[in-house]
Amino acid sequence: MDFYGRNPINVFSKVALLLVLAVALAGCSSTKTAYRYADWGIVWWVEDYIALTNAQKQQLNADINNLRQWHCRAELPRYQAWLNELESDVSEGPVGKATVAYHQEQLFGFVPGLLQQVTPVAVNLLSSLSDKQVHELAENMEQNQQKMEEEFLAASPKATAEARADRTVERVERWLGRLNSEQRQIVETWSANRGTQTEIWLQGRRNWQLALLEVLERRNEPTFPGELENLIMNSEKFRGKAYEAMMAESRPAMASLMHDLIKTGDASTLAHLQNRASELNSDFESLTCSPA
Repeated sequence: MDFYGRNPINVFSKVALLLVLAVALAGCSSTKTAYRYADWGIVWWVEDYIALTNAQKQQLNADINNLRQWHCRAELPRYQAWLNELESDVSEGPVGKATVAYHQEQLFGFVPGLLQQVTPVAVNLLSSLSDKQVHELAENMEQNQQKMEEEFLAASPKATAEARADRTVERVERWLGRLNSEQRQIVETWSANRGTQTEIWLQGRRNWQLALLEVLERRNEPTFPGELENLIMNSEKFRGKAYEAMMAESRPAMASLMHDLIKTGDASTLAHLQNRASELNSDFESLTCSPA
């Protein structure tokens, strides 16, 4: 998953998943506020790339509101069930590797259904773009890609790994609380073993954007919805073989990292994880699915 990208499709695809992940891991002050106003955030990001017409804005707002209502009704109960199970497993004591892997798979299992619902929203927006808007999109994506490469690629592989470790620590601590020295060393070693993961991720991001621009050249053809759906639903394929291999390796590696961090923590580690799950669950329970 591209957790840093801002291209329109990826922004759409993260509407809900980041409410479970980034709202928690990035420390949003209010899950409820983030959820209720995620539609405006999406519009803001899209407009950061493309100057939309009034008609496009109206259609996008309507589509995203429908998407949000579907997600609230259909997906939030699944999130709550998962969080309840996570709380229960954590409360029972030490969490084994199989349990960590199971909950990771549960989380990734939320993605496909969301992407299917996202596709019509993306089709409506992107099929309406003018040639000028597509050109604007291409230029802005390229500029943003260059900024991200400057931000995430340090002067040396060692410095890149250290920066990756710092980001990992920041996110993990949202779930597990402040890491001890042994846990920090585990993260540093884990990050160093990721090799050129950051470079592969960035190149995969560029590959996907180039594929999007190619598909947009056929946005007025009958095949466009199907091509765009394929691009959304099978994102990893378009990011390249190296990216696919990296993702196949990184999922179990992340599950192993979380297990090792929990194992080397203390009672406060499990308590913090349980509290974070409980807080998210309470936020979701208090949400209503009424129109914005």
